[in-house]
Amino acid sequence: MGRGRPGGPHPAAVQGTGGSSAVSKCSAAARGYIQDRFLRLLVGRRRRRAPLVHRGYYIRARAVGHCVQDFLLKTQSRPRTQIVSLGAGFDSLYFRLKDIGLLHHTVVYEVDFPNVACQKATLIKRTKELSALVGDTGGEGLGVTTFSGEDYKLLGVDLSELSELERALEEAGLDNEIPTLFIAEVVLTYMENSRSDALIQWAAEHFSQACFLLYEQMHPEDPFGRVMQQHFSQMNSALNSLARYPDGEAQQMRFFEKGWTECNVMDMNEFFTCCIPEDEQQRMQALEPFDEYEEWHLKCSHYFVLTASKGMEPSWTPLLSNMTVPHRDGPVRTAGSITAAACPMHSEVSGLRRYGHHSVLLKPNVILTTGGFGEEDGHHCRMRNFHVLIKHAGCWKAGYVKKENPDKRWDGRLYHTVSCLSNSLALVVGGRTSPSSAGLGMLWLKFPETWNASEPDDITVELVSLQPAAEPAALRWRHSTTEVIFKGEKYLFLYGGRSAIEPVLGDWCFLHAQELSCVVIPVEGPVPESRHSHSACSWKGGVLIAGGLGAAEQPLGSVFFLRELERGFQWQTVETHPPLSPRYSHTAHVHDGKLLLVGGVWIHSSSVPGVTVIDLITGLCLDYTINVEHLEWPLMLHNHSSVFLPNEKELLLIGGGGNCFSFGTHLNPEPVLLSLSDILASH
Repeated sequence: MGRGRPGGPHPAAVQGTGGSSAVSKCSAAARGYIQDRFLRLLVGRRRRRAPLVHRGYYIRARAVGHCVQDFLLKTQSRPRTQIVSLGAGFDSLYFRLKDIGLLHHTVVYEVDFPNVACQKATLIKRTKELSALVGDTGGEGLGVTTFSGEDYKLLGVDLSELSELERALEEAGLDNEIPTLFIAEVVLTYMENSRSDALIQWAAEHFSQACFLLYEQMHPEDPFGRVMQQHFSQMNSALNSLARYPDGEAQQMRFFEKGWTECNVMDMNEFFTCCIPEDEQQRMQALEPFDEYEEWHLKCSHYFVLTASKGMEPSWTPLLSNMTVPHRDGPVRTAGSITAAACPMHSEVSGLRRYGHHSVLLKPNVILTTGGFGEEDGHHCRMRNFHVLIKHAGCWKAGYVKKENPDKRWDGRLYHTVSCLSNSLALVVGGRTSPSSAGLGMLWLKFPETWNASEPDDITVELVSLQPAAEPAALRWRHSTTEVIFKGEKYLFLYGGRSAIEPVLGDWCFLHAQELSCVVIPVEGPVPESRHSHSACSWKGGVLIAGGLGAAEQPLGSVFFLRELERGFQWQTVETHPPLSPRYSHTAHVHDGKLLLVGGVWIHSSSVPGVTVIDLITGLCLDYTINVEHLEWPLMLHNHSSVFLPNEKELLLIGGGGNCFSFGTHLNPEPVLLSLSDILASH
């Protein structure tokens, strides 16, 4: 819901964001995310939204509700208070507060474009339940006041016309000497900066006891921020404030400079962690099947809630009261940067625009990519074709693998693993189709014993389903499958992940590489916290596990080594200094005693994860940013795959991205090369 004017975004487009927002809120209420029986009365259209959209509107409603109720609680001893909702659209705030008895001495003023205010006024008059709450005094509006009740005034004014707004509020009875809360939910950003700044300054200067609540977007220049901006621009509703006020600190300075004396900001990841009780977090997380964690955390890191006040005694700080101030690392200390370059290709690579897939080195210079969600034949779907990249004379050729048994279809799984057991045999473990379906079992991928590795079209594969004793252990996704050696025998260590029943798993299984039966091998030492979307690498016959998402949907920063002993294995903690920034949805490789962590999602920093190098002998942990100035698109390094080419000391990044629902699907269009020779040599 935003408010535009000529020369800014088109008002109709901006008003459209308000209508869409109301439908999304209504859908979230219908699924139990928010308790709001009035939305369905104010929103004619009923449409089911995606779980990620529900979560987005849930956190927004919680943030606004938390601050508004805190204002009413802190001012309950005052004889009169008032709330001014700027760009209120079809919001139900007044009706909810009135219904639960929080408006004893508070008048609510709602402001929106004249046609929006008229539509809402008509709805209230026609709907008994709404008009009854306003009370019998709810009368005809005069001038810009489209509806007037004893404690509710609905005004039709363009917010960017400040003198008109001031006059309308004054005529409607707004008192500039009593505690007043201004609310702007994704409103000011649609206005020209000079006009939104003037509004913020006017509220501070003209009201002796003023509070301001702002909910908006930030971080426009990182990959997710660029996709977000592009989405709003395509809707003809550009986010004007982002260039001048790109982060929480800039927004804070904005309010201080415009006359406010207290100002606090939180992004929505911090708000979720610090301000929502654990039992309520768990209730929300369990409402419906969900598997878009990366987009959820990225979206939350690109929205903030800000509260400002002046003249309030005591000062109004709802984001600091009754909680610990959130720890925020700020930008990670970087040791340098690595330049990303588009991979030199002989042919079109559209089959690699995908995420949630897996890539594996079949033999030197031959990479197989399977599964995931992406773009095929011009539309988005679960990927059913196998893709191969072959390096020849310094260039990569792309192609599709032919199936020897075309009637045996690949099931379109995501978040599976593929382990290469020989040049002609690979094992697919787990994965899912939808978050509500059970995990999928195991498949053999059989390649000819001898095949020409110079032409993609020469490669064929046979799919063979497996029903071994180990099948139940494989019914998971977002797990890891890593080769280990015990007493000279090869095993696959299947660890962690999640299932349709368990949101996070911490168990493991040793699969005998030839028989594929689960073998009991003793493991001692402190068991790592349950996790999924972690990384796992073979090292010295054991496994290195790093990061992941834990039971509370919080990224983990721990690194463990499952070390081979004479009688079994032992979990050992790998201490790093400085401590590893918690992350998940990254990839990892080991080279010459160095653990490389690539990309992923973290929520404790405003920067984007690049490549982290951990020296496994000394524990030294260094972060390198990825320089993307030579790429023409925003590089999203989560849900990607990567292959390390040891001879060239290069990393080939394949696919990555996600489906944000709100902002559209973003897929990295082509593979990217990172040259690591400099940073590996410098360690």
